[in-house]
Amino acid sequence: MSTYQEKLSILSEMIAFAQVGKTIKQSEYDFLIGVSKKLGVDKKAFEELLHQKVEKKILKSQIDRIVQFHRLLLLMNIDKRQTKTEITRLHNIGLKMGLPPSAIDQVLEVMHKYPDNIVPSKVLIDIFKAHYN
Repeated sequence: MSTYQEKLSILSEMIAFAQVGKTIKQSEYDFLIGVSKKLGVDKKAFEELLHQKVEKKILKSQIDRIVQFHRLLLLMNIDKRQTKTEITRLHNIGLKMGLPPSAIDQVLEVMHKYPDNIVPSKVLIDIFKAHYN
């Protein structure tokens, strides 16, 4: 698993993504708190991230990058709608992570086939596996 600094970086990236619309909606905040708890980051540290970014740490393993992409995808769809800006930003984040552009595009396309645009993790993993083979 990631180091504590990597966990803070993961959360900081997610917070920045949620702030695309200038404010974080309650549903997004609740989701971020849940991710924070799963990562073992306490509420005080999480609240500090809302006001200051931490140094970006590059996730080393490909699976960690895919999991982070999935978290961002879930965050984008938490309010059951996406803006073109959010989709473009998520696509660019995926590219910066080194994920295959065709896999990113496929995930963003198939998400509309699932309730609330929530791509099951197995489907997401299978898409990335297919693009790595």
